[in-house]
Amino acid sequence: METLFGPYGVEWLNLLVRWLHLITGIAWIGASFYFVWLDNSIRPPKPGSPLAKKGVMGELWAVHGGGFYNPQKYLVAPDELPEDLHWFKWEAYATWLSGFAMLFIVYYFNASAMMIDKNVADLTSLQAVAVGVGTLAGGWLVYDTLCKTALAEKPAVLGTVMFVLIVSAAYVLTHTLSGRAAYIHVGAMIGTMMVGNVLFVIIPGQRKLVDAMAKGESPDPIYGKRAKVRSVHNNYFTLPVLLIMISNHYAMTYSHAYSWLVLAAIMAAGVLIRHFFNLRHAGKVSPAFPIAGVILLAGVAVAIAPAPRKAVAAPATVAAAVDADDHAAPAAAAAPAAQASLSSVQQVVTQRCTSCHSATPTQAGFASAPGGVMLDTEAQVKQHAAKIYQRAVQNKDMPLANMTHMTDAERQLIGTWFETSAN
Repeated sequence: METLFGPYGVEWLNLLVRWLHLITGIAWIGASFYFVWLDNSIRPPKPGSPLAKKGVMGELWAVHGGGFYNPQKYLVAPDELPEDLHWFKWEAYATWLSGFAMLFIVYYFNASAMMIDKNVADLTSLQAVAVGVGTLAGGWLVYDTLCKTALAEKPAVLGTVMFVLIVSAAYVLTHTLSGRAAYIHVGAMIGTMMVGNVLFVIIPGQRKLVDAMAKGESPDPIYGKRAKVRSVHNNYFTLPVLLIMISNHYAMTYSHAYSWLVLAAIMAAGVLIRHFFNLRHAGKVSPAFPIAGVILLAGVAVAIAPAPRKAVAAPATVAAAVDADDHAAPAAAAAPAAQASLSSVQQVVTQRCTSCHSATPTQAGFASAPGGVMLDTEAQVKQHAAKIYQRAVQNKDMPLANMTHMTDAERQLIGTWFETSAN
């Protein structure tokens, strides 16, 4: 029981909640993609036809799973309230709730390790969590307020303003929190806007339509129009959010000196690609949008590419360093660089990396080595040499938030070893 309530139990909780988040997210985003596709694909009935007289604004015939389907959309509402009416809401609520639970399990319960980078900002755990939660609430309030202004009548302008605000939030967060925490909170902020649209605009608007019909009154079409606008917003938000969900696996993005700009460019590419599909569903093929998106992604890849490996002439020495907390570098770091050997690198790795990357991690919150990468032995260090070089020397995002105070001299030692001896 003690094991289940320790780091091992937390990892299982992490796995199960993450799984739930993925399942519900697929259901929500799948519904969003489907209904935007449906709205763009339906065709109006012939004037004077029975469907037109019923108030149907469009219909579509489709075949799937061995059957034929004939969805129809009414201009405002049918003449009579259907007895069985499905509401699409729990997918959104469950996705946000499970995502917020993930924030607590992964980030807020271990804020000192997962949210704070002393090289970025010297925060306490409470301050870091407050920044995270404040970002979610503040993002929704600003977005919702803008949607209620005259900008709502100018979708392109509103979209541009929102993009600038989201990028501004990314800039502030990447200069306040660790790279991973900054990225994930930009995604959580957008996800909060999306679920806020469902909870505070789309579902209440639909309830007003249903309530009016139940009373025998004519529903006001304004509620349907507002819900549709927010639904389209959610559709464009999806690809940036999905990118951010997987970004923690790709340190070259969030560890870059201009990580906020990297995120902005990749999000813009996602919006362009999503716009292409939305237009295509409406019968307008505009290849310029996906081409622009791909060019933007290629440009980012080139711009943030690390310097190519090259043979280096080993300097006479690699200076030993002592950080501000008086943590001395291992003696190996003071050895001649020409003698940078696997054993000297192992000393650095043991002191700086194996608190997490070990068969028996000692770092609080870790029951197993992240990514399954264990560095207890020289053989394991050699096996993962390229990863160590990429993360500790090129990206410099490991150790996580530099919790173990790896020095520049130690990074140089690893780099020299890898470039001259590892292969």
